[in-house]
Amino acid sequence: MGVFNYDEAFSRNIGWVTESEQQQLRQSRVAIGGLGGVGGVHLLTLARLGIGQFSIADFDVFDIVNFNRQVGAVVSTIGRPKIDVLSDMAREINPEVDLRLFPDGVKIESLDSFLDGVDVYVDGLDFFAFSARRATFSACEKKGIPIVTAAPLGLGVALLAFGPGGMPYEDYFGFNGCDEEEMAIRFLVGLSPAMLQRGYVVDATRVNLTERRGPSSIAACQLCAGVAAVETLKLLLGRGGVKYAPWGSQFDAYRMQYSRTWRPGGYKNPLQRLMRSLVRGQLAKMAQGR
Repeated sequence: MGVFNYDEAFSRNIGWVTESEQQQLRQSRVAIGGLGGVGGVHLLTLARLGIGQFSIADFDVFDIVNFNRQVGAVVSTIGRPKIDVLSDMAREINPEVDLRLFPDGVKIESLDSFLDGVDVYVDGLDFFAFSARRATFSACEKKGIPIVTAAPLGLGVALLAFGPGGMPYEDYFGFNGCDEEEMAIRFLVGLSPAMLQRGYVVDATRVNLTERRGPSSIAACQLCAGVAAVETLKLLLGRGGVKYAPWGSQFDAYRMQYSRTWRPGGYKNPLQRLMRSLVRGQLAKMAQGR
């Protein structure tokens, strides 16, 4: 085996980034909360961009039900901590990578350490991890750390970014005072105002927000990783072009359709209110059919 050389390993990035920008990525730190469906592939994709420092958090272990979408899930990793498996995979890409590990997951008491020195936070938390997400987003906003969240919705990706000068996440989603089911609806509609994923679910009995379950796909997770990686790259290099919420983007590969949305007022926007009403109605029909 040859000796690892950073410049050679990531030389094919040059052209999309300059040599000095590649070194800037090498010195950058990205935090990723959660290493499951999207978090794991986020880490490996960003590592292949040559980003040299990560803070990663996850408390879970791999299970066979993860095989359809999680990059670290194989027979030999069943029962192993996701953070250990993904750390090993990242080091196989870049043996020099600086990893700070938080094996207890995203915890309020360790958020300061988790976000210490971080340039961009990339959200990989489970869709329903509202307490951890709200705490992390709030801490990032206080520290001025941009947030990138790319959600695998349907067979596509919905992208949002939050950062200095943009709309605060609580103003955009409107979580305050909501129960968990309402938070799930507001999060879903906030992530994808265009709701391009509606209409092609072939088995509606597999969707149940109350029971925290729904179908997933590796195709959507990989789309998320590519989109989030480019957004992160632009933020780290100060390239510009990143539009913070209330701007959002969604690409649905099944429909081959792209939509860029702008929802001033966030959850209070009349279109958002209408879409939430439609989603509630659709969920009620699904519940009746179960």
